[in-house]
Amino acid sequence: MYDYIIVGAGSAGCVLANRLSEDPHCRVLLLEAGPADRNPFIHMPAGLARLVTNRRINWNLYTEPEPALDGRRLWWPRGKVLGGSSAINAMCYVRGVAADYDGWAAGGATDWGWDQVLPWFLHSEHNSRGASALHGVDGPLSVSDLRHHNPLSAAFVDAAEQAGLARNDDFNGPTQFGAGLYQVTQRDGARCSSATAWLHPARSRSNLTVLTGAQVRAVSFQGSTATGVYYQHRGQHVHARSSAEVVLSAGAVHSPHLLLLSGVGPAAALRTHGIRARVDLPGVGGNLQDHLDICTLVHTRPGVSYDRANQARIAFDYFLRGHRGAGTSNIAEAGGFARSPLASDARADVQFHFVPAMLDDHGRHRLPGDGYTLHACALHPRSRGRISLRDADPLSPPRIEANYLGDAEGHDLAMMRACARMSAQILDQAAFDPWRGAPIFPGVRNPDDAALDTFIRAKAETIYHPVGTCAMGLHPHTVVDPRLRVHGLQRLRVVDASIMPTLISGNTNAPTLMIAERAAHWIRGDAGAT
Repeated sequence: MYDYIIVGAGSAGCVLANRLSEDPHCRVLLLEAGPADRNPFIHMPAGLARLVTNRRINWNLYTEPEPALDGRRLWWPRGKVLGGSSAINAMCYVRGVAADYDGWAAGGATDWGWDQVLPWFLHSEHNSRGASALHGVDGPLSVSDLRHHNPLSAAFVDAAEQAGLARNDDFNGPTQFGAGLYQVTQRDGARCSSATAWLHPARSRSNLTVLTGAQVRAVSFQGSTATGVYYQHRGQHVHARSSAEVVLSAGAVHSPHLLLLSGVGPAAALRTHGIRARVDLPGVGGNLQDHLDICTLVHTRPGVSYDRANQARIAFDYFLRGHRGAGTSNIAEAGGFARSPLASDARADVQFHFVPAMLDDHGRHRLPGDGYTLHACALHPRSRGRISLRDADPLSPPRIEANYLGDAEGHDLAMMRACARMSAQILDQAAFDPWRGAPIFPGVRNPDDAALDTFIRAKAETIYHPVGTCAMGLHPHTVVDPRLRVHGLQRLRVVDASIMPTLISGNTNAPTLMIAERAAHWIRGDAGAT
């Protein structure tokens, strides 16, 4: 018997495991479907390029055919390892802006406004630049400046300034607008995943049990009270019981999937799979949002990009010279935030990630030669998708219907056009004159709207920020209340990116860690812990 069972040792689960096991009287079980984070390329920041095709640490998910994207099934990499997606991501530390969280609060997620969440960002952060009103230094998560960046990344920042964006060396500072180098979740030149920051320092605690290779099949209940989970481990089927709470931290895809398998979700849809609805919650799996991204690629002269970099030299500098050189790069070194002509409020509605290499199909398709890539994503999509059951088998992958560009007004497609045109404007600036070669994608400069639409439908991809599928709030289509307790049930919470009512203006990892810190505080408070 455990006090707390946490499903998923990803970004949120590692935080919870640490914070809940701080009380030596609480017995905590953390279950992770993937392996331990021993692969050295997890910890070497530039090693993320080597992790792309590693299915052992990646759920390797695909959407259903996307109608507005030429019927393509888009690849969704999600971390399946201690640390979850924080062990395989590009480490960009971005919180979003105050209006994102104030919007959550205004929509019914009470106590989630900016003034309520900022202290929890500071609580988790250890920023190498020191303490300020907007940065913390006493938390476990190391946030640092890049030790190394490519000359092409510096050219991007110069070009963005020439295109009208201000320089900004802190996207989590007084303003988010502008272009600069990202701060990253690194410690001494190595990746600082949630496992590194929170889980590993707690592994020696006798009251914390961590099981890898343990895939949870469903939550167990007595009436409307969660009592534990059923999981599979080393070929054995196990029922683990909890006396306090079960917490789902399996992410925006797998947390709703587990609820559905457990009979929590739209009753009619569950019946089609022979599952009796324990509670009819139509919002489970709905409200799916993601940042769709379009990449502009340009050739450059040999010898500067990372496309054909000397891998032996990079490994030597990193592993034998104290984490130096290009091995410390997060690859997406520079970026920025801007307002398009379509912006509906004062927030940025476009985010850029600049990569000093050619990145096609998430890096899975290697192109000949040398080049650079500018990602641009629309930050506030209006389209909504859904996660649903493929069948009643817990080992079957969920159905992912992202419904990209699916809004009736066509706003999201117009935004992607704006993203592509703003990217072209930056890359056409004089700062790239010494580096610029022939265009790759799109293959011509200044395409018309029809050609641009064809390009977008053929090449747009996720930039890995799914949220919203167990949205918090109080209206009928939400799944958890503002304290992240599942509606209509007891002793069951969801704590991960799935509870975000709407996407924030940027990368979603830092907000997920903040959510977990807040949830741990509430869980311990509800149990009477100090």
